[in-house]
Amino acid sequence: MTVHALPRESAADAGPMSRSRTWMPVLLAALWLGATLGWRALALPDEGRYAGVAWEMLRSGHWLVPSLDGLPYFHKPPLFYWLTAGAFALFDVSGWTARVAPWLGAVVAVAAIHSLALRVKGAVFARNVVLVLATQPFFYAGAQYANLDMLVAGMIAASVVCFAIAAVRADTGEPFRAVAVAAWVAMALAVLAKGLIGIVLPIAIVGLWLILLRRWRIIVALCAWPGLLAFFLLAAPWFIAVGDRVPGFLDYFFVEQHFRRYLGSSFNNRHPFWFLPVALALLCLPWSAWLPLAGTRGVRSLLRRGQALAQPASMHALMLVWAGTVLVFFSIPSSKLVGYVLPCLPPLAWLIALAASRSSGVRARAWWRASAIIAAIVCVSSIGAIAIWYPYSSQTVAHALDANRKAGEPIYFVGDYYFDLPLLARLHSPVIVVDEWADPAIRARDNWRKELADAARFAPARGREVLVPYAQARVRLCAGPTAWIVSPARSPRGFADAIPIVANSGHLVLRRFDPASPDAARALACPAGSATPAAARRQGPGGATTATASAPGS
Repeated sequence: MTVHALPRESAADAGPMSRSRTWMPVLLAALWLGATLGWRALALPDEGRYAGVAWEMLRSGHWLVPSLDGLPYFHKPPLFYWLTAGAFALFDVSGWTARVAPWLGAVVAVAAIHSLALRVKGAVFARNVVLVLATQPFFYAGAQYANLDMLVAGMIAASVVCFAIAAVRADTGEPFRAVAVAAWVAMALAVLAKGLIGIVLPIAIVGLWLILLRRWRIIVALCAWPGLLAFFLLAAPWFIAVGDRVPGFLDYFFVEQHFRRYLGSSFNNRHPFWFLPVALALLCLPWSAWLPLAGTRGVRSLLRRGQALAQPASMHALMLVWAGTVLVFFSIPSSKLVGYVLPCLPPLAWLIALAASRSSGVRARAWWRASAIIAAIVCVSSIGAIAIWYPYSSQTVAHALDANRKAGEPIYFVGDYYFDLPLLARLHSPVIVVDEWADPAIRARDNWRKELADAARFAPARGREVLVPYAQARVRLCAGPTAWIVSPARSPRGFADAIPIVANSGHLVLRRFDPASPDAARALACPAGSATPAAARRQGPGGATTATASAPGS
């Protein structure tokens, strides 16, 4: 990204610029944010989980119901999975295609805030907003992290900006309905990206801004029926279709995954109220050091009657309301993840660029350039360091499976669900996950076990096939064909520890179990003669050979 001289506070910029040159900062930001998408392995569990669900969607051809290990997975809506599976189909199954969706969300956020800055304060200010946003280390990392946070942040940004432009046009008597409809479309995509926050946050941000500026009538105008119709036509069909097909889906998705997760205290990542503001300030260094210079003019404009919405001070107020609403909203629940506040970053970039425009002198200009250079170095070096030292990829085991496993030989996961392995090994049906699934404590902890147990509620028969207790897994292994066992080096209960290791990735190992081998049979205490030819020939409904039940994993 190019470091520009500090802009003046005037909205006018010297000389006309062509449209292509005006939008060049957005193109450069898109290239910058995408340059290192494929540098590193998928991070576990999040990137492996979401990319793995997209892979299952592609290889199964079932685009309506997302699945995890063949079980319906309703933690999140499908937009991320659709985009990622589409990228897999168009290009390749790889790390960079797994991150196309968050990259798209980041580019949408950049384009949205650039368009508003361009309208309100001109091209120089717009370029500086893009510079700050694209080089914030937190934003840069979010654009390259395969989960839903940046995708929904981009759609929220697009919705808020379109609503703001529509409100300004309505305030000045210009045509505004087409832009308002675009805001509702972006909000529908935000709902399909991550659920109810996609509609709650844009409405709360824009509604509070207009109420504080005493523009209640504009709120009514923005809620005209064309926008509402566009929203429901885009957002509602998936929820209606899945709710009709899967009993209990709507209660699980909306009540448990939204209201209980927001209001409850039994979920992971519990932090105090001040956690997110502090984390945000640290993750946006060095740019966040400019925020105290942004001033209070936007706060004063909230108290001033008759302030035109098109004025820069009104937009300053919007940015304060935008960032503050997101921070407060996500600071209320006890469970907090830093990715939740990615929607704060576009307005913070605006405020930082505004602070820079109010600074003058050689020292201020030098610090501006230094901030940009330091931020860019932090962005790239962080991704590079993770690419070199990240220890948890399942790539080694995936290569060994691909090279040695024959079709129909089942795979058993012990001790964990290795989210990236089905994707990396290009598995075309589910694996068997071994644990004590009857333990009631599983549903009390918010982890991978609860995710799979919850998913099995919607497909109980399939759940019994793939979620198998230790005792039953021993029976299946002893009676079935050659199988593959993935576990930590010291697996829980010593399960299969005596079986020789075929591959070792550092944090997990791959073992090949042949029930015809006396040593292998002895390791699992198999009864004599349990691996009979008849048993080996018997096929379960999943297409894998086993004597007692289907053993997915092809």
